[in-house]
Amino acid sequence: MRQDFGIIDTTLREGEQFADAYFSTGQKRRIARALDAFGVQYLEVTSPAVSKRSMADVQALVRMGLRARILAHVRCHPDDIAAAIKSGVHGINLFFGTSSFLRQAGHGRSLDEVLEAACAAVRQVQAAGLEVRFSCEDTFRSDLDEILPILRAVDALGVQRIGLADTVGIASPRQVYALASLLHNELHADLGFHGHNDSGCAVANAYAALEAGVRYIDTTVLGIGERNGITSLEGLIARLSATDSGLLARYNLHGLIPLAEMVSEITGVPIPFNHSIAGSHAFTHRAGIHLGAVLRDPRSYEALDPALFGAERRLDLAHALTGRRAVEHRAQELGIALSPKQLATVTTGFKNRAARGRVGLPELDAAIRAGAVVAGAAAQ
Repeated sequence: MRQDFGIIDTTLREGEQFADAYFSTGQKRRIARALDAFGVQYLEVTSPAVSKRSMADVQALVRMGLRARILAHVRCHPDDIAAAIKSGVHGINLFFGTSSFLRQAGHGRSLDEVLEAACAAVRQVQAAGLEVRFSCEDTFRSDLDEILPILRAVDALGVQRIGLADTVGIASPRQVYALASLLHNELHADLGFHGHNDSGCAVANAYAALEAGVRYIDTTVLGIGERNGITSLEGLIARLSATDSGLLARYNLHGLIPLAEMVSEITGVPIPFNHSIAGSHAFTHRAGIHLGAVLRDPRSYEALDPALFGAERRLDLAHALTGRRAVEHRAQELGIALSPKQLATVTTGFKNRAARGRVGLPELDAAIRAGAVVAGAAAQ
């Protein structure tokens, strides 16, 4: 895996296509500032040609002077490209549907027409001195023999990036790795990957792409986007952290959870309990065997260190699955020393109580104190 990979966050473009999303200009600025502070290299925004408001919003983002470069997602249409150039963005991400589905049901162009339009669009962007990426939309349902001439042609023009788009989330990690490896050896431009999550493989596919030599991954905060969304920023960071946290040295990892919480608040979409890193239960341990081992060495049941993300480990001690090690740990927190016999008695009694209904930490604390008092009385 290359060490110089980068993130193109498209929360302000793909995220705008999420069914429940609406971002005001001020909210876009907040999100952009937080993503920039986190350390993403690029921010992709909606085409300025969409509306006057889109144009004004893009121009407002460009004026912020962020470290991240602003890229507009634009059709291979001269007027759309001209609008993006006028907006002041640093680069343009061009796309054209190449699968038979999109050619027939979408734009109705032949492959020769797609090739001609793509090359003309690339030249128009380059004439303005901007970065350019070209993507075959619906790459993984396109015939490789049909799209290779297009990709070779834009590559020969000197585009900075060529995008592989799993537009309907149909690809598997093996398919992504195979195609990305082939194109990595075939083309000179850096490769990017944009993967939807319709079949639940977005993060796995993004990671496979990186393993195959792809340099840039498209993400959104919380994975929001069309239908089931795309590779989540949090999921990608979690996967990379589990591989080697040193890969993430350039990112402000403590900013990731607040970023997710902000986007959750703006969109009104709760963060799923099992969401990577930002989920409410991401660093929670419950089962007795797990708790005992985690109390000795957190690495026993943690692939990710919560402290790396400014989070805290949560130990759910008070329930029917608790064990002696967990009860002993809580007793020590309360400043109570229990003998092995007392510990066994308290643990068994509390587990029996918990088996009859929901309990919490107050009930466990009461059981510990009662066990210590009874033991003290017996000793007298």
